[in-house]
Amino acid sequence: MASKINHVAIMSGNYALESKFYESMFGMKGSAKGRPSRAVSIGDGYVGMNINPRRAGRPARLDHFGIQVDDLEATLAKMAEKYPHCEYLKRPSTRPFAAISANDPDGNVFDLTQAKGDNMKDVYTHNDWQAERTICHVGIRTMHAEKCAEFYMDMFGLQPSNLPIEGAYGLTDGRMSIILLPWSIKNYANTGIVGPGMDYIGFKVENLEKFKKDVQEIADNNPLIAPSPVGSGPEGKARLEMLEASSLGNWHIADPDGVLLDIVS
Repeated sequence: MASKINHVAIMSGNYALESKFYESMFGMKGSAKGRPSRAVSIGDGYVGMNINPRRAGRPARLDHFGIQVDDLEATLAKMAEKYPHCEYLKRPSTRPFAAISANDPDGNVFDLTQAKGDNMKDVYTHNDWQAERTICHVGIRTMHAEKCAEFYMDMFGLQPSNLPIEGAYGLTDGRMSIILLPWSIKNYANTGIVGPGMDYIGFKVENLEKFKKDVQEIADNNPLIAPSPVGSGPEGKARLEMLEASSLGNWHIADPDGVLLDIVS
């Protein structure tokens, strides 16, 4: 079954501001058929980004990712047969990119959609352009990284990719990747503890020094969309070191809501 990793989603208390950050810093574009009163859908020409308003009981965070398949019915049948403990829910047709929400063997939530499905009609359109700065991977910390990697390879045909990260499992659709990182509470001895789940978004930029200059210029012009500091104070320094050891990038920043970004050049 052909599949591709087609979106990431953020829950934000400032979803409109978040979208301006990603549009300004990375050149992402919005959908002409957006739903500004409900969420913002932007993208890089291949991967979409949904920025959803945070509701009561839901934390502001990098929340989930999505996979597009050719045959949704066959995918669900295979999952029910081979992974009955991985459950799923049908979602309303108004939800962009998400016909189905499901969980992997560790409980990580991901969306499923079918190409040209009903829930793809009014959202960001892929593959008609290509940004210079693109989403290239997402990092997920999980209890059983190897087991989850086997699940995604078996279910969606994602291919393994070699990574210079100890204990990590990289999976790719040929363009976009998932990095599954082993989660241990002991890793957080010197910083605030964060449970398993989505950890960071990776962006590939055309030139790191140019990108840094652009970031500074944009922040000088509009401090509301300046990146959040990463590495401040002893706990922040420990968290940054942890991120640097478990990511691919040359530079690490955070968006205005604190979502960690791994910048690769």
